[in-house]
Amino acid sequence: MPYNTTQAEGGCAVENAKMPAGYARVDNARILVVDDDREIAMAIEKLLAREGYEVIKAYDGMQALEALAGNQVHLILLDIMMPKLDGLSATMKIRESRNIPIIIISAKSEDSDKILGLSMGADDYVTKPFNPQELVARVKSQLRRYMHLGDIANGPKSASVLRTGGLCLDTEAKQLTVDGEPVKLTAKEYKILELLMSNPGVVFSAEQIYEAVWKEVPYSVENTVMVHIRRIREKIEINPKEPKYLKVVWGIGYKIEKI
Repeated sequence: MPYNTTQAEGGCAVENAKMPAGYARVDNARILVVDDDREIAMAIEKLLAREGYEVIKAYDGMQALEALAGNQVHLILLDIMMPKLDGLSATMKIRESRNIPIIIISAKSEDSDKILGLSMGADDYVTKPFNPQELVARVKSQLRRYMHLGDIANGPKSASVLRTGGLCLDTEAKQLTVDGEPVKLTAKEYKILELLMSNPGVVFSAEQIYEAVWKEVPYSVENTVMVHIRRIREKIEINPKEPKYLKVVWGIGYKIEKI
């Protein structure tokens, strides 16, 4: 077992990582490159091969999932705009069972695009056109973190616990506790809270929340998101009218306070 799990104050599980025996060295890593532009995929393959990495290529999100099912992979470089299954959807599917580092490489360069990609589970975000040396440096950084801190590439995702103050969200068990007491959430409420607690202090607009949770292009969504925010507050706040955790930034959006 890669982790020992102990019980923290308030009924929240926390992880004590142990270094797994025989983990792969950084320079022996196998990297999955996913891009529907075959020339870009080939250029990245050549760049990484010069650094000593083994590279597997896929050209859409579905091929990426198939490649993961049949190979041990230590890091994924993933485009967003692809046929069959886009990069964000593929990232979410991967995160259901694996904790492999994912670096998004995309021509979408707005801050909102980067925030959305990171909130969906990516570990880093690089915009096209990219500096080859910078990309290699980011790959090496993620591999060092992944391999040397005790993650196992193809094993099940370890329990992940998000905490702020008395809020404790177990993203593996999909369970929320408030001051140690379990609280039931709907699927949409859970996804909103997970997004905000994964990015404490970051303000998300209603449109960004809607796109991340409903997986649809935002259109007149303010009231829908506001209703869900109100219901979450009623479940997690002592006084929903004077919230401690889930705050509104007027005219901008919503955030979870760092406590």
